[in-house]
Amino acid sequence: MTRFAQVFGAKKPVIAMVHLGAMPGTPLHDPEAGVEGIIAGALADLAALQAAGFDAVMFGNENDRPYELKVDQASTVTMGYVIGRLHSQITVPFGVNVLWDPMATMALAAATGAAFVREIFTGTYASDMGVWAPDAGAALRYGQRIGAGGVAKLYNVSAEFAGSLDPRSLPDRARSAVFSSIPDAVLVSGAITGEAAKMVDLEAVKRVLPNTPVLANTGVKHDTVAEVLRVADGCIVGSALKQGGDTWAAVDPARARDFMDRVRAVRGA
Repeated sequence: MTRFAQVFGAKKPVIAMVHLGAMPGTPLHDPEAGVEGIIAGALADLAALQAAGFDAVMFGNENDRPYELKVDQASTVTMGYVIGRLHSQITVPFGVNVLWDPMATMALAAATGAAFVREIFTGTYASDMGVWAPDAGAALRYGQRIGAGGVAKLYNVSAEFAGSLDPRSLPDRARSAVFSSIPDAVLVSGAITGEAAKMVDLEAVKRVLPNTPVLANTGVKHDTVAEVLRVADGCIVGSALKQGGDTWAAVDPARARDFMDRVRAVRGA
């Protein structure tokens, strides 16, 4: 059994985002609410998502804008503290993503016992954050040293907020990443958070990676999830589950339940 199957189990798993509030020291942090406010918001979202029946959840620091390629240690440590406070309430497999720092993501996975991680591990990009050149070899070796070698690694091969400097096509880059950098799954994204990956991109990547899980990473909505899961081996969803579909709002329990009702219908078919 593959590591991906061991973690997720479900046919075409759906991973829901728990978008943590902005960490201390970041421009959007709310000092009045403080860390306790971050915990309270995350706990409410977690409860709604688990009640709706999502297969897994992922904790991310999407609110830590402007994003960094080398994240302040305080953000990673605070994320670990928040997840630790929530740990007894987590009933599904969980993952972590420290945007956009693979080393910090691996450290957070080791500290919290996460079952999987999501990151930009490969490629070179021109991005809002400057030239973006992650090092999968360094990140995976670091993870091995600190006890996170066994986590499932989900590689986003079409970075948000960025354009690839690699002249190869997206399918060629994805195929190469699987050969050279051993991901457990490949993710295909839209241009920014909340925007859908193009179906032609999902189809093209899946066509060249028939034996590797390929997931839609952004922009999956209630009215598109059936089409997405026809091609993809699962998806990650965040914005569509929020009040009014707003990425920065709290999870709407009714929207979350409706989304998973549609997923179950697809699986049943």
